[in-house]
Formats: sequence, C-alpha cells, structure tokens
Amino acid sequence: MPNTPPSPSRSPSAAPGKLAALITAYHPDDRLLGTVDAALEFVDEVVVVDNTPGGADLLSPLKDRSGVLVLGASENLGLAAALNRGLREVSPGIEAVLFLDQDTVLPAELVPRLAAHLADPSVAVAAPTAWDAVNNAPYRAFGELGQEVADKEIVITSGMLVRRSVLAEIGEFREDFFVDYVDLDFCLRVGASGGRLVEDKRLKMPHSIGERREHRFLGAKVLVVHHAAWRQYWMARNGTILIQEHLRRNPKWAVTNTLFLARWFVVTSLFAEQRGAKSVALLRGFRDGFTRHVTRSYLPAGARYRGVGVESQPVSATASE
Repeated sequence: MPNTPPSPSRSPSAAPGKLAALITAYHPDDRLLGTVDAALEFVDEVVVVDNTPGGADLLSPLKDRSGVLVLGASENLGLAAALNRGLREVSPGIEAVLFLDQDTVLPAELVPRLAAHLADPSVAVAAPTAWDAVNNAPYRAFGELGQEVADKEIVITSGMLVRRSVLAEIGEFREDFFVDYVDLDFCLRVGASGGRLVEDKRLKMPHSIGERREHRFLGAKVLVVHHAAWRQYWMARNGTILIQEHLRRNPKWAVTNTLFLARWFVVTSLFAEQRGAKSVALLRGFRDGFTRHVTRSYLPAGARYRGVGVESQPVSATASE
C-alpha cells in the first residue's frame, strides 16, 4: 500500500483560479467530443488520455485543438496509469484538476460551484452527486438523504475537482489496481491525510456506471449493475485488498464494503447473464485479493499489467486460469 503522506497544507486560500480537466478514454464514441467541448467552457486546458490500444481515430481532430492535449497509447495500462500519465502533463500554474470520464455530461453550473467549495482550505476534493438519468435517481442508495453539502469518505472519480497541492502530496493513483477501486483508494488516502471530501447534492451529474437492470426476488425489486467478467474480477480483488488494509484504521468502511461485496456476489450469482463465469471471476478476485496475485486472463484484450510500487507482490503467470 502507498505510504500515507503528510497532511495537505491548511493555509488560507481562495477558490482556484486556473483549472485543468483530465479525461480518460477507452474505445470512445462521439460523446467524448461533447465532453471535451463542455470542459473547455470552464477550464484552461484539457488533457485526454486514450487507453485504446493503437489509439482511437475519433480523437484525431482533437489533436489540433487549442488547449487540448491528446495522449495515445500502444496498449491499455489501466485507468490508474492513464490518470497518472495525464497528471504528469498538466501545466504548471494549474491549481485544481477536474476528472471526467469520456461520456460525462457536464452541467453548466457544475465547475464554478465545485471550485467555490475549494475556497475552504480544509476541502481537498469537491464532487457532485452521480445521477442516474434513466431512473432519475442517485446511483448511491439513499443518496438524497442528509445535508445538501456533506462530507464523504469516498466519491467517484468522474466529476471530482481536486486541489493540485493535494494531488502532489497524496501521491499517484494506484496502478496495481488497474481499474476498479482506484478512486476509493485515492479518497481513503485523502481522508487519512486529514483532507475533506465534500459532495454537493445540489449538483447532479448524469453518469453511467454500467448497465443497470431491475430484477424481482421474493417480490422485492433488486437493481443490479451488469459488468463483464473481467470487471467483476477486479472489483472483488481490489475491494478485498482495501478491506484488509483499512480494517484497523477504518473498520466501519471495511465492514460496509465487505457487506457490499457479499451482496454483489449474491445478486451476480442470481441474476447476471453468464452468471457462472462471472461468479467464478468474483471468487478468483477474492482469492487473489488475499494472496496479492493477479490472474492475467482477467486483463482485457490489449492490456498490460504493471503493478508500480508493489514489486514484492507476486503476479500469477498462468494466463489460462
């Protein structure tokens, strides 16, 4: 696990003046172009990191756009590696970075209102509420309850605005996680350092976290997010690792996440298409989370795993597992 850095500076500050947006892409469609255009209305520069092996043709027109930097890749190194690569290219003088997914819909008021929260020097991260536009509801259960602006332990990557000094002090995103739980690990490290994460529930950001379907079980409605088997594996593996790492320092979060993963396994086993393969992926993820191995067959096509900073953790070499 990355070493816990010193607490971010708590000196008086105003809302950040210069902003950058960092957008990660993987086989993007036309929505990415709209996300870039929307971001340029509010930020000084946009960095797009394309994890599509060989690059996406869709991004070619962006390479000549003023204020836009496009970084292609010969292979997919994972979400965390893409985030770290993009952050290294953000210009000096940028005071906060807005993280966006390739399909993020950016409401006009979101960026300036998030930036206003960073005028409080204790706030390290400001985020909107991730909103399911199809069902007109927050993605997080009971997400509308509580105060309009509330401190949170975790927020999702897309839509969060992070103070640049915090990014420098907290350290890079965790590349050995490859994709899932990258944002949770980052947020937990911010909280452990003393930084506040605030969610403004008045700001609703339409966001897709996968195909969500309604099922019925014993007369009750069950909402299930459907993911491919390789995503199920990484969720189980990385979630298991974080539970072990935070069990003593944050037992409430560890227990809550244990219950979440247990429920996820049950509903996947009951309702998922190809439930057998996905249940096996989850079980292997739990196993590899305890042993700190990686089963390479759960990397997507064109991907390469590199666990930067965790060389002591063995990696399974059996591609057919």
